[in-house]
Amino acid sequence: MSTTARFSLDQYELMIEAGAFDGEHRQRVEFIRGEIRQMTPISPRHACAVDWLNAWSFENTSRGDVIVRIQSTARIPELESAPEPDVLWLVNKDYRAQHPEPGDILLLIEVAESSLAYDTGEKAQLYAEAPIQDYWVVNLVDDCVEVFRQPQPAGYQSRRVARGDDEIRPLAFAELVFKPSALLKRS
Repeated sequence: MSTTARFSLDQYELMIEAGAFDGEHRQRVEFIRGEIRQMTPISPRHACAVDWLNAWSFENTSRGDVIVRIQSTARIPELESAPEPDVLWLVNKDYRAQHPEPGDILLLIEVAESSLAYDTGEKAQLYAEAPIQDYWVVNLVDDCVEVFRQPQPAGYQSRRVARGDDEIRPLAFAELVFKPSALLKRS
């Protein structure tokens, strides 16, 4: 029999403040629906994709318009969750006192290889319930980008697969163009 201990988001944040996941026993974890979950290790291809997305984000946005965070926490209190997506584009404001919440998120991107089923399944459902308006999954398994939009409690109503030179435009910055080929041929 397996038993899972459930925590509140406040309890999880207190554990972080106390250093429960730091030091010699450091672990990559995230908090999903009251559970502390170990994150999968990052492969070299995953890391390169995140690096490229980081550079693309900074080259195509200005500090006055958006804050870009890489592998950082997003806080979803209503769902007792604190995932750590690969890329976050945030409303430009001060986040020193608290991690950003769904209303602050302009674009959320996960890079998926071994985590593909999780990122397009359970995580997509979590982000839809949050609701995150613009969620992209860089799918390194099938060399495409899956774009999730129109969040509803039952899930995203729109899921588009972009490949090659298909154009994707962030909802918050419709003048920007992202082509999967620019990233996927490099990662």
